[in-house]
Amino acid sequence: MKLHGTVARFDNERGLGEITGADGAAYPFHSTVIADGSRTIAVGTAVEFEVTAGHLGRWEASEVVVA
Repeated sequence: MKLHGTVARFDNERGLGEITGADGAAYPFHSTVIADGSRTIAVGTAVEFEVTAGHLGRWEASEVVVA
């Protein structure tokens, strides 16, 4: 199921970011899950994404696509 949200933070050097979902939850992500392969995305960009269980026991965004 695709969720909708907005990129709240993104660190180009580390490739780490966070999406605020429409549900108000925060979903961390790594640049490798940006579907177009660009490895970068601007803060404030509206996105669609999947949610997967992360390695730290919390939900993470995956398959991030610009909406």
